[in-house]
Amino acid sequence: MHLNRRTNSLLIAFVFLATQLPCSAAEPALKSGIDRANFDDSIKPGDNFYEYVNGNWIKQNPIPPEYSRWGAFPKLRDDNLIALHEILDGLVKDSSSLNDEERKLRDFYTAAMDEKAIEKLAATPLQGPLKKIENVTDGKSLIAEVGRLRTIGVEALFSFSVSQDEKQSERYAAHLDQGGLGLPDRDYYVGKSADSKQILEKYHEHVAKTFELLGDKPEAAAAGADTVLRIETKLAEESRSPVELRDREKQYNKMSTAELKDSTPNIDWDSYLKEIDVHDIKYVIVGQPEFFKRANELVKSVSPEDWRTYLRWHLAHSLSPYLSSEFEDENFRFYSQELRGIKEMQPRWKRVVTTIDGQIGEALGKLYVKQHFPPAAKKRMDELVANLMAAYRERLASREWMGEKTKKLAIAKLDTVLPKIGYPSKWRDYSELKVGTDSYAENVMHAEAFETRYRFSRLGKPVDRLEWHMTPPTVNAYYNESLNEIVFPAGILQPPFFDMKADDAVNYGGIGAVIGHEITHGFDDQGSRFDARGNMVNWWESDDRTHFTAKTDKLVAEYDACVVLDDLHVNGKLTLGENIADLGGVNISYAAYQKSLGNKKAPEIDGFTGPQRFFIGFAQVWRGSARDSEVRLRIRTDPHSPMEFRAMVPSSNVEAFYKAFDVKPGDTLYRKPEDRVEVW
Repeated sequence: MHLNRRTNSLLIAFVFLATQLPCSAAEPALKSGIDRANFDDSIKPGDNFYEYVNGNWIKQNPIPPEYSRWGAFPKLRDDNLIALHEILDGLVKDSSSLNDEERKLRDFYTAAMDEKAIEKLAATPLQGPLKKIENVTDGKSLIAEVGRLRTIGVEALFSFSVSQDEKQSERYAAHLDQGGLGLPDRDYYVGKSADSKQILEKYHEHVAKTFELLGDKPEAAAAGADTVLRIETKLAEESRSPVELRDREKQYNKMSTAELKDSTPNIDWDSYLKEIDVHDIKYVIVGQPEFFKRANELVKSVSPEDWRTYLRWHLAHSLSPYLSSEFEDENFRFYSQELRGIKEMQPRWKRVVTTIDGQIGEALGKLYVKQHFPPAAKKRMDELVANLMAAYRERLASREWMGEKTKKLAIAKLDTVLPKIGYPSKWRDYSELKVGTDSYAENVMHAEAFETRYRFSRLGKPVDRLEWHMTPPTVNAYYNESLNEIVFPAGILQPPFFDMKADDAVNYGGIGAVIGHEITHGFDDQGSRFDARGNMVNWWESDDRTHFTAKTDKLVAEYDACVVLDDLHVNGKLTLGENIADLGGVNISYAAYQKSLGNKKAPEIDGFTGPQRFFIGFAQVWRGSARDSEVRLRIRTDPHSPMEFRAMVPSSNVEAFYKAFDVKPGDTLYRKPEDRVEVW
């Protein structure tokens, strides 16, 4: 996963893999790590390698009704929810000697599981914020209220955040970005497809229904939905697409506070900053200036009454999952059933555990690590990352298309990559967080306020290079270009992604390729724009960038040609960064695997050679399936390609894959040697 302040999340994984030691006579022989029962042997590897490796597994593991997709990643996430649930249940059952953090976890969990109290409260937790919204009578009070809502985690009209300055990575900076929409992408508002129009109609129904739950009469609720869609459509018209948002340089528009105020005179920034308790800002990084020009126009042209309607909606929208069942059910009906095709709501305990992990995850993660992440796992991860880094260094040095000056700087950047494994070396302090047992929604608002204060207070302070952007139980991993770091939470560092009893090949293919993926993000089309210190600066010679772009353009074309559903194709430009990382991950990990063998030939296990097991291990990582609605949503918004193409397209560009499975002209996956893409 390529993490930046605009990225939410993905699907990339890793686990602890060690250099394999020879077995002693007393030790059992290593297994392949491959289950032939998962294969569909009716399919040739060269025609559909993904189905060949995973076909029967997919048939035998249908998507559970509470999920929009299922596979290795969701399954492990589900297992981790069970582990976290046991921890929280244990705090409730044995509360005799809890410390302050543990009491807060217990109280948060207790309030969230008290369905009778939540039903009785209904929309009561919203009454305080709703009364404040009623005080919006002009532009100044509107912007002040937008700020107040931001402090409890409700983002309306635009997004304000504090993160590293991309061009001065030793500093934190204030960032302003487009926002204010209730749908996940601008195209739902302005697109012409039948799918966009249908979703927009369903969204209108959902907004109106939510207003009715707040007490509006049906006619007033429908009129309110009209107002919300009218404002959001205007904002969407000047919002950038997901592809446009990938260009990091174009999202960096530095303005002094005076310039910001001059460019948006209708937005009272002083009122906003006062409400969020942020002071003495000298400059702001504005992501999309044209969006703020539109927001500035709307502040003046939209009536205070309509703005109150818009803010009421965004408040209810943000907190519906934590209110009574009628709110939660309506939220699920639209955002899960309509948008993603999910059949059933998850059990309450799963929803609650997910929320607590998201709100006070390091407190919960500290307990998770104690029970589920042995020190030996961290040590082995350290060893494997070092092995992959060594292989990557050799690959960088061998790039004939790259000049010596750029190559030297690339190696210097690689040498400064910081691996973070398992959990933070410094835990968050939750002593100022207020948690009670009376209201689930209020606990969420308190947690959001706590997090907001923490993040905004960083302005003017040294950058915290020990900070993590994922909680320890998370089944994921990421690369952060501003810190030049690769991060692997404990949640992913466990089976089924690594088998301690398996031969190295399948582990290098499955897990090693993902480590290589994360490292490669430092050298993809956007990560490569950041230097070793995490600053967005051009350190490339122009000819080298031209050669790089020529290669990645070919990769865009390869993925553009991938058909997902009917006439729906992968968006090669949107997914370019992840596709570069997938391809680099396979190449680097295969090189590391070959290096680990020395001059010896890999043993044949269960009828497969070492190279075959490597690519099978890679394909196994991506096994799974998704509902059509989920696929359509992700094609619009997700920078990752669908699972089957993450397995097959990179493999089809690697010569070793052709040799391993005797892929020849006429096979579906065959590419002519001159058409194969190799970047890193």
